[in-house]
Amino acid sequence: MTPLPITEATSAAEAVAAVEQWVDAEVPVSWRISAAEGPAALHAVRSPADYRQWYPIFAASGLVVPTWAREYGGLGIGNEVALAIDRVLRPLRLSRLNPLGLNNAAAALFSHGTEEQRLRFLPPIVRNEEKWCQLFSEPGAGSDLASLATRAVRDADEWVISGQKVWTTWADEADFAILLARTDPEAPKHKGITYFLLDMHQPGVEVRPLRQITGEAEFNEVFIDNARVPDAHRVGDVNDGWRVSASTLSSERQMVSGSGSGGMGRLGGSGTDRLIALARETGRWDDPVIRNKIMRLWAQEQIRGWTNDRVKAALSAGQSPGAASSIGKVHQATLNQQIQDLMADLLGTDAVAWPATDDPDALPRDVHGMLRSLANGTEGGTTDINKNILGERVLGLPKEPDPWKGKPWKDIPRS
Repeated sequence: MTPLPITEATSAAEAVAAVEQWVDAEVPVSWRISAAEGPAALHAVRSPADYRQWYPIFAASGLVVPTWAREYGGLGIGNEVALAIDRVLRPLRLSRLNPLGLNNAAAALFSHGTEEQRLRFLPPIVRNEEKWCQLFSEPGAGSDLASLATRAVRDADEWVISGQKVWTTWADEADFAILLARTDPEAPKHKGITYFLLDMHQPGVEVRPLRQITGEAEFNEVFIDNARVPDAHRVGDVNDGWRVSASTLSSERQMVSGSGSGGMGRLGGSGTDRLIALARETGRWDDPVIRNKIMRLWAQEQIRGWTNDRVKAALSAGQSPGAASSIGKVHQATLNQQIQDLMADLLGTDAVAWPATDDPDALPRDVHGMLRSLANGTEGGTTDINKNILGERVLGLPKEPDPWKGKPWKDIPRS
């Protein structure tokens, strides 16, 4: 399998024709028909296992990340042609697997990694051969991430890592992790952190699941006891990890906002199209108050989409998404929770009780979406933290006073 014959010189019309031909040849007809009918119909004919088995065809085409260079797994095309391709692929609902690799890890590698690191890690990320997670948050360092206490000590050409991380999405499936660790406790908290790429399949790395309200264990806590990272897997300079992490955190916000490859499914629940269908199914569409609520949310969803398109366009043009990723994250978290709350309201008593069964997947999907959405204000950076970012970087508001600013990390009180 080889990438599609689309290059930097290919016009948008030519690229669309090539992609449409690829779709006809490679995407099963039943998937295409069901995708047009909605997520439920698609899920009935395309299981997650089916999609993972087919995914190497998608990855080999270069269409997973078409703006990336060919040596990294893309096609090396510009933003205009990529957007034209996206308009062809979007109705097919071909989700990108390995979103924490494609978004969070890749962002740091592109901004601060070496060419050797990019060639080593990016192609397997695109092919979903090496899955990634993010080891940033700790029990005593969540919103105040820079206070993290996980230690990294140099040992010749390696680093020895010890500490604890928490709320790590998909750590149980990950082959590698991006990790922040403290390398200089004598420096101020933002200055003594280094960014590493950690092999999760080694002695000294233990993953424990955290059961959530939906019954799933999507999040985990990770205990690290003298695990080792070669210095060649350090990204950026020693003690410069906080600056490196900025690219990852910005990319994470855009992913959770829906503009990255994680998309809506990661947030939990369906969009306003499902809300409209449910209102009709339950006979509530004739209520003008309900229709008004739904259409307000529908309008907000369109705004979210436009904001995300701006972020995508900036990234494709090699620019930083800037504050737009925080805007999208704050907006999406609130919007998705409002959509899922109204979904539960339309369900009535079906949202609080359903037939007893031993099937762990029996939780109605609209109820599942509402429960899952409760995490939206926390994951990917809390809503309050993102509002602080917008206040300081967009509105120009002053930062809150910090009596410990500039003091050594080891002298700062921690929880």
